[in-house]
Amino acid sequence: MLSAYLLVSHGSRDPRPEIALQQLTELINQKQQSYSSSKKLVGLAYLETRPEPLHIQIKEFAHHAVLAGCDSLKIIPLFLLPGVHVMQEIPEEVALAQQAVGKDFNLELLPYIGSNPGLTKLLSQQMAEIITQAWVLIAHGSRRPGFQQPVETIAANIGAVAAYWSVAPSLEAQVEQLVAAGKEKIAILPYFLFAGGITDAIAQLTETLKLKFPAVTFQLAQPLGASAELADLIWDLMKE
Repeated sequence: MLSAYLLVSHGSRDPRPEIALQQLTELINQKQQSYSSSKKLVGLAYLETRPEPLHIQIKEFAHHAVLAGCDSLKIIPLFLLPGVHVMQEIPEEVALAQQAVGKDFNLELLPYIGSNPGLTKLLSQQMAEIITQAWVLIAHGSRRPGFQQPVETIAANIGAVAAYWSVAPSLEAQVEQLVAAGKEKIAILPYFLFAGGITDAIAQLTETLKLKFPAVTFQLAQPLGASAELADLIWDLMKE
């Protein structure tokens, strides 16, 4: 039986994330050609930036899956943290899509990609390429109660301190504390799937920090990107 999977992303007006998503999908397709005897139908959908709401995109892909011989569709949120999109909006859209497609075709919402334990290993691999005295893991941040806990846990697991782009503690505040503690080499790890406007802004802020603290060596790691390792994490969710 052909299996169907739909990768759900937030969506962006910046073209780079969509290009990366297409590359990631291609990497997943290459994996199934190499390692799987059963075919998997893989598609992309977006929570925002599309004319059709997500539940309509799901419904349309489900129709395509039915025509291809599938009897169910599994949906994977490509999100790193359990914010309002993962906990509320996507489940609501999936429920609307289930009503539209009917009970004979099952929609199953799988865990978001950030919940995969292998993500910590992937972050550690990125960190291993940079020699430094201290790491700052910077995430977007949210005012949602409890949002910090997953980031703080990940930061502790990889030996970093956590900072946030939109709420406190900021990257600059955490860097100031590290400098005050005597750190002369500081590396920054953006906790984002793909490059975009915020990662550009983080890069600009890093340049500002270099000027503010000329005695400190700063290094900026890249976001996760459309790597074979990230494709492996998604592939793990797709194994049956």
